[in-house]
Amino acid sequence: MAALYRRIMDYLYLLCVLVGCIALVLISAIIPWAVFTRYVLNSAASWPEPLAILLTIVLTFIGAAAAYRLNLHMNISYFADKLPPLPRRLLDLVVQLLMAVIALFMVIWGEKLVEVTWYNTIADFPFLSVGITYMPIPVGGACLLLFIIERIVLGAPPDPIAHHSEAAPFE
Repeated sequence: MAALYRRIMDYLYLLCVLVGCIALVLISAIIPWAVFTRYVLNSAASWPEPLAILLTIVLTFIGAAAAYRLNLHMNISYFADKLPPLPRRLLDLVVQLLMAVIALFMVIWGEKLVEVTWYNTIADFPFLSVGITYMPIPVGGACLLLFIIERIVLGAPPDPIAHHSEAAPFE
């Protein structure tokens, strides 16, 4: 059962990375288009900025869950690293539980935000529900919560990059 859960989390992680990468690539394509239309064509398009903002929301919440899974997020562990093994494990458990509270907050209140704004539309995209644009908040929170459960129950996932970092340094 543990191996199955780990494998499912691996696939969820890859999906989060894929969604985040697609959002980043689209942002990287949209912003230059906005600059081109504004300064070269002298006729600014209205849609690139709001679309880039919506994609940034996707990148932020879905990408953050993926980064958290492999501990690639920004953290300060200097004092935790100085602790003996048992207090350090207890501190890590407290951190995971606090992160679970944040993830639950994202799921519960994010879902309420989606529900409240579902029938509103965006001026630049009248076909798009505001609720859909806020969907990455509860989805990212759910992914984050699943990754936290994995970390608490099964331990940290193996680092897929670790074996590549042992290559010879540049000379």
